Amino acid sequence: MSVQQKNAPTLRRHVLPTELGPCMVRVQQGTHGPRAESGTPEVYLHGAAGSWTTFQSLLARATAHDRVLIDLPGWGESTAGARREQFSIEAMARAVVGVLSVLGYRRWKLVGHSMGGFLALHMAAAWPEETAGVAAISATTFRVSDACGAPLRGLYKFPAFTGMLLAMRSMAALGGAGTAVVRTIATTPLMRPLMSPFFADPAAIPPAVFRELGDDARPASFSAAARAAAHYDFGQWRGILCPVLAIRGDRDVFTPESDLARLAVVVPQTRLATFERCGHFAHIEQPDHVHRLIDEL
Repeated sequence: MSVQQKNAPTLRRHVLPTELGPCMVRVQQGTHGPRAESGTPEVYLHGAAGSWTTFQSLLARATAHDRVLIDLPGWGESTAGARREQFSIEAMARAVVGVLSVLGYRRWKLVGHSMGGFLALHMAAAWPEETAGVAAISATTFRVSDACGAPLRGLYKFPAFTGMLLAMRSMAALGGAGTAVVRTIATTPLMRPLMSPFFADPAAIPPAVFRELGDDARPASFSAAARAAAHYDFGQWRGILCPVLAIRGDRDVFTPESDLARLAVVVPQTRLATFERCGHFAHIEQPDHVHRLIDEL
C-alpha cells in the first residue's frame, strides 16, 4: 500500500483525458532508460475497491521496463469528473488504451487485481496483438458477473461478494454521506474485522493497509463497475493470444477455484497458480512470490 518507505520509487505523474473523465497516471521509469515507443511497459490495473496504491509493494524492485500505474476513472485521484453513467468494461478498456497511446506505448503487459484482472483479460481479447501478457491476480470474473446480474440469487450462492455489493449500493444511495461513512469506519478498529475475510492472516497486515482500503472505497464507482460486469460475454476471451497467468489465494473469498478452472478452458494458454495461506490480496500478502511469477511471464 502507500505506507511511506525509504528509497520509494520515483513516479512521474500525468493527468490525461479519457471518455470516462480525467485519469491520474503514474509512470516508473525502467532501468533501460527513457521510454521508447517500442518499449513494453507493465501496466497495473487496480480493483473496484482500490487505487494504484494497492500495488506499491511490487514497486520496490527495479525493472527493465516502465511501469504504468493508473487510477481508473472513478477511483483514487481520478474521481473528479468521472462519468459513472457511461461505465462499461469496453469503455474502461478504451480509456486505458487511450492513456497508453498518449504516453507513447504501442504494446503492453497487463497486471490486474480483482476487477483490474477482469479488465486486463478483456483488453487482451480486444487488443490481442498489442497485449504481450496478462497477470490476473484474484480476477473477479464468472461468479462475480453472475452475482451482479442476479444479486438475490448471488446472496445465497456467493455471499461474500454479494454482501459487499449490497453494502456498497446502500452507501452509494447516500451519496457523499455514504463515502464519508466508509472512510470514518476505516479510521476505527472496526475496519480490521470487516476486512479480515480478504486476508489469510489479517493480524499480520499493517493498520495503514486497512485505512487505505477504506480511503480507496468508492461506493458509487463500485456499484457502476458491478453493473458493467453483469451479463458480460466471456466468449470474447477466446480471442486472447498472449500467455495468461491467473493467481488466487487458497483462502480467497472473491475468486473461487472454479473460476480459474473455467478460465483455463476458455483461454487454454492460461497458467494457474494458487498461493497457500493467502487471501484476495496476494500482492500485499506475498509480494515476492507475485513479483517472481510476473517476471517469468
